[in-house]
Amino acid sequence: MDILVVGGGGREHAVIKALAASPKTGRIYCAPGNGGISKLAECFPVKATDVDGMVALAEKLRPDYVFVTPDDPLVMGMVDRLNEKGFRTFGPRANAAILEGSKVFSKGLMKKYGIPTAAYETFTDADKAIAYIKSQNSYPAVIKCDGLALGKGVIIAQNEQEAVEAVNSMLIGGKFGKSGSEIVIEEFMTGPEVTVLAFTDGKTVKPMVSSMDHKRANDGDEGLNTGGMGTIAPNPLYTAKYADECMEKIFKPTIEAMQKEGRPFKGCLYFGLMLTPNGAKVVEYNCRFGDPEAQVVLPLLKTDLVEIIEAVWEERLDKLDIEWYNGSCACVVMASGGYPQKYETGKPISGFDADGQLADGKAYVYHAGTKLENGTFLTAGGRVLGVTATAETLQAALDKAYEAVGEISFEGVHFRKDIGHRALGK
Repeated sequence: MDILVVGGGGREHAVIKALAASPKTGRIYCAPGNGGISKLAECFPVKATDVDGMVALAEKLRPDYVFVTPDDPLVMGMVDRLNEKGFRTFGPRANAAILEGSKVFSKGLMKKYGIPTAAYETFTDADKAIAYIKSQNSYPAVIKCDGLALGKGVIIAQNEQEAVEAVNSMLIGGKFGKSGSEIVIEEFMTGPEVTVLAFTDGKTVKPMVSSMDHKRANDGDEGLNTGGMGTIAPNPLYTAKYADECMEKIFKPTIEAMQKEGRPFKGCLYFGLMLTPNGAKVVEYNCRFGDPEAQVVLPLLKTDLVEIIEAVWEERLDKLDIEWYNGSCACVVMASGGYPQKYETGKPISGFDADGQLADGKAYVYHAGTKLENGTFLTAGGRVLGVTATAETLQAALDKAYEAVGEISFEGVHFRKDIGHRALGK
């Protein structure tokens, strides 16, 4: 089967590598793709957010499936448009992608159906929001803009001044544009965070291996929030007891709630969880694979990904037994110097073979922000590479990944040296 993958980052590279391993896969196309992806898929220069352009590309290529990976096109209704044109897809329709597209919607859904999450209120008026913050007088306070904001629409205010500034920047200053025209103010939860991605066909939910992301730019979880500087899977803090609790109180109720609301969710649903002293609670939902979580979860997937896509499309996921490899996977992100703020691109990357991989093959390099020019891989984004390794133990996977990181270099490279330390109790 020919498959078109929408997107062009490390997550899409991970999806494409998993698809390429299937005997059911024919040609793989990707738009827009990147330098590393071009070695596995034919790439086309159509932006992931160009719904009209992507539909036109699909009509030209006639793929058997279109795998819509990033959040923006899902929220914008790309799946709906493709379905209208008769294409089979993987990813939720817009009325289900709203789980990520609107924090106000997702919090309201959790409140209505009794799904555990932080206590909250929503506001469109800055004065009322500030009055609420002052009446609560509880810090840190979490202030979130309603819509998508490239993962940057959450401010954790340590005091009243920071909270007031956050509210004003969103509701009056328009810092996040339309996404911040309504905000959610919620209680600050404590405990370790866990990500669980899940396949769902709208009726059945099958969780994947858990993972632990590292969001801060610098070692010791310091510095600015990023899209993710590395990941490990499985997350050792997510025990079988938590898995059972989450299935009964969070995963199944969410899928059933969406079905009852007439918004069946088909695709990959991302559960951002916090293991609080009062049990697991939902921090956020995302309507797609996480990045870089996909880079550590998909290498542990034993079952053919194409078979899963078919089962989701045909709503027979309950009939499919999804298997996983034992062991651990670790991903270390190599970023451009200055990320997540200002950074330079176009820097040549050394240490690669012609496919943008390492000659010894001990680790796999997922390309997040690269381009290929005259046979040379160049940096083309903030997060450039996700260097990933699997092994029987987490420590062994991390050792392999970091050894591989040492073989790759580009000017200004920045990476964290403590990925997985929390999971190992260091």
